[in-house]
Amino acid sequence: MAHHKSAKKRIRSNEKKRLYNRYYKKTMRTMIKKILATTDPNEAINMLPSFYSVVDKNVKRGIIHKNKGANLKHKITKELNKRKNLTTA
Repeated sequence: MAHHKSAKKRIRSNEKKRLYNRYYKKTMRTMIKKILATTDPNEAINMLPSFYSVVDKNVKRGIIHKNKGANLKHKITKELNKRKNLTTA
């Protein structure tokens, strides 16, 4: 248990940051699930800019690493392109 005033404050602030980060990570994961669950490829492509925005904000805030953000955007885009090509073929 913390004995110093600054250590107690650090515990409180870390808990707030943990909940904040958890919320934004969960929002991002929910968005991924929503995009992948969409059956219409055009609708999913329309959701892509807002997904990119959420990922970029999480990278900027330090919630996820920039490489993880790039990997997520690449995987989602690749999946949507694959779906789009299947429907047009």
